[in-house]
Amino acid sequence: MFSRPLQSLLRQYSRLLSPPAVSPSPPALSLPRLHRALMATQVEKEVQLGPLRVAVKEQGDLIRAMKAEGRPNLEVQAAVSELRKRKTALEKKEKDLIPQEAKIDRGKLEDTLKRRYFYAPAFSIYGGVAGLYDYGPMGCAMKSNLLSLWRQHFVLEEGMLEIDSCILTPEPVLKASGHTDRFSDFMVKDEATGECFRADHLLEDVMESLVSDPKCPPEKKEEYQLIRAKADSYSQEELAGLFTRFSIKSPVTGNSLSPPMDFNLMFKTSIGPGGALTGFLRPETAQGIFVNFKRLLEFNNGKLPFAAAQIGKAFRNEISPRSGLLRVREFEMAEIEHFVHPEKRNKFEKFSNVADLSISLFSACNQMDGKSAESLTLGDAVRSGLVANETLGYFVGRIHLFLTRIGVDPGKLRFRQHMSNEMAHYASDCWDAECLTSYGWVECVGCADRSCYDLTCHVTAAKVDMSAKEQLSEPLTVDVVEVAPEKGVIGKQFRKEAKVIMDALAALSSSQAEAAEKEATEKGSYELEVGDKKYTLQRNMFKIKRYQKTVHVVDVIPSVIEPSFGVGRILYTVLEHSFGVREGDEQRAWLALPPCVAPVSCSVLPLSSNEQFSPFVQQIASSLKSRGISHKIDDSGGSIGRRYARTDEIGIPFGVTVDFDSLQSKTATLRERDSMRQIRASLEELPGIVSSLISGQLSWAEVEGKWPTFTGPESTQ
Repeated sequence: MFSRPLQSLLRQYSRLLSPPAVSPSPPALSLPRLHRALMATQVEKEVQLGPLRVAVKEQGDLIRAMKAEGRPNLEVQAAVSELRKRKTALEKKEKDLIPQEAKIDRGKLEDTLKRRYFYAPAFSIYGGVAGLYDYGPMGCAMKSNLLSLWRQHFVLEEGMLEIDSCILTPEPVLKASGHTDRFSDFMVKDEATGECFRADHLLEDVMESLVSDPKCPPEKKEEYQLIRAKADSYSQEELAGLFTRFSIKSPVTGNSLSPPMDFNLMFKTSIGPGGALTGFLRPETAQGIFVNFKRLLEFNNGKLPFAAAQIGKAFRNEISPRSGLLRVREFEMAEIEHFVHPEKRNKFEKFSNVADLSISLFSACNQMDGKSAESLTLGDAVRSGLVANETLGYFVGRIHLFLTRIGVDPGKLRFRQHMSNEMAHYASDCWDAECLTSYGWVECVGCADRSCYDLTCHVTAAKVDMSAKEQLSEPLTVDVVEVAPEKGVIGKQFRKEAKVIMDALAALSSSQAEAAEKEATEKGSYELEVGDKKYTLQRNMFKIKRYQKTVHVVDVIPSVIEPSFGVGRILYTVLEHSFGVREGDEQRAWLALPPCVAPVSCSVLPLSSNEQFSPFVQQIASSLKSRGISHKIDDSGGSIGRRYARTDEIGIPFGVTVDFDSLQSKTATLRERDSMRQIRASLEELPGIVSSLISGQLSWAEVEGKWPTFTGPESTQ
């Protein structure tokens, strides 16, 4: 990253590498001098980053050595925690070295978005509720366009099965998925008022306050910065120790705080008037797909692979929401579950479509070595084993294409691989699409190979078959182990419950039957779980049968590749990456939104309020409407330049202006937002031109080549 004085050097460097046909005045610096200046700046950057990179690599090498030696898990976890701390310090320094010119004025952006009502805090007339936001007309339109493109890009192009499952979810479903036991953060509570705070966030704020103290010694400042960077990775005991060490009190009242405690992030409720059935607002949309797997499989004629998709609301009761749309309590998700035979994940017929796509990959190895992300083709990444299989690689590629299509800056997009300590025990590989924003690198999409974990959990909990039937090309002889209940003995002992027990025994798989035999042999009895009940069966209540049989069809529990999109985070990222101010006018903000996601596609602006303009304005508006093009008529007062500025603020890519020449020539001008250049065309042609520009059938350069350029000033009255 380069400082302000070197920005001009970069521009001169670019001109020297690609000189114009007619060269202007000679460049201030020669190519060799510019090259040396740029190299010196890069060296200066690496001087600051080098020690941090070395520190990360040393810790990564230590962890590898500890694992190779088989050191105790607690020691390895402590070393991993230190590695995470060093990685965070490196990323913070990299962010600090971004030149001021490349940093966005977040305050100005948020003011623009709220003023033009993209979104705003919910229930603000009652004081608002943290973590809840309402989308206004512009935000709704933009989100609708984004989700429409998502459906087109994934559901339609990939032939996915879309569902819409219930938001209100019974407890057993989330108990099976693990959410009721593990979906939590650490919280502290004001012992006098009961007000709650998220422990790691409060620790971050306290460390930030200590660091900003002018009297803070340099060595202490470094320690506090590292504690702040590591705040979200501390254990409950470690957090309690730090809160005691720094005597952290309530930031509101100054009262003492309780020790950190687990807080489940799901919104709990009761279903039905009696309140006997506990439910939750779903924390994700994925479980709705998993519990409907059998129906989806039948709809797909029992064949693998296939994908199911869902767009919908999810809820997480964040202890202390922050960062605008990035951490909220109610949000939109778009999730895909691609079901595939476990042994066929590395063969995906459409992988060749993305194999040559070059993507910024931040591998786990590079993270441990203190290196930056590297650009690799997906073909090379899969062949080398960096990306686990072709199916996962294909979806990584499709995610990249979607994000860049809707306006995410490719230079601020990377796919970060989960490290071993982050990876769920059931996952074989996971990559997060992270976008660089003013808040740092933000995870916007997760793409994981979740193996068959989710379906297996529901099979175990619901006692329902979730397998697909695979027709074998040749018959296969298999060994079978099954349980044969002794009906008379079980019936005499359990009477009315005997049938339930015998059905459960008969449903045991071969591996479960062997486990039952082993337990009964060692203990003299076997404990059988049926729903919420447990039955102790004596060894004489069942027998184990072993035999061989020829099968033509086998049961397969499919693996799942899961791309999961945070819609609000993506929308905010696109807005931030599109935001800028006009050169020479710091007060004139604008959004360079791609036409496909812009909330309004075209503005129609009469130059005067004269009634003679009205028929022409209505003609253009009707023609745009008939083509399904969203438009906005701005016939308010003020100069045309000011009205252009208003349309630029909400990202309208094209504007048709009806002027006095239109009354005679039946023509109007068409303005392109990014370049602010205009052409002139007939009223009949303009809607078609706009439609072709939006669909991508025409580029603006092609339009300028076919129609005459209009050079009137934007300040024309």
